[in-house]
Amino acid sequence: MSTPAVPSVLFVCVHNAGRSQMAAAFLTHLGGDRVQVRSAGSAPADTVNPAVVEAMNEVGIDISAETPKVLTTEAVQASDVVITMGCGDACPYFPGKRYLDWKLDDPAGQGVAAVRPIRDQIEQLIRGLLTELGVEAAA
Repeated sequence: MSTPAVPSVLFVCVHNAGRSQMAAAFLTHLGGDRVQVRSAGSAPADTVNPAVVEAMNEVGIDISAETPKVLTTEAVQASDVVITMGCGDACPYFPGKRYLDWKLDDPAGQGVAAVRPIRDQIEQLIRGLLTELGVEAAA
């Protein structure tokens, strides 16, 4: 009996400094080693948004060591599900991949108070995604 393949998810936004970082952190936190997680940006920023780091710390997830990464065609090709967050036409498209586009406010330039509702919305989307993937969320 073979073990089922671990689903691979790529989160993409323009700067890879906010939404995609939060989504990747939640999926890693809730999915553990039952999901392979990547995030990238079409035009990555130099650092992760400090308000995003603070908002994630509030829910016990430390992303202070994360750095924005550039989107590569290899990352897309290696992923089963590609979730875009406001990157428009900058995201490469490959047939056979499952694409989702999550409409989320951009936390860029926002304070932590504005980031919290985005963070909470992302957590709910991630929990739904785990259910769709058949992966049980960690307690």
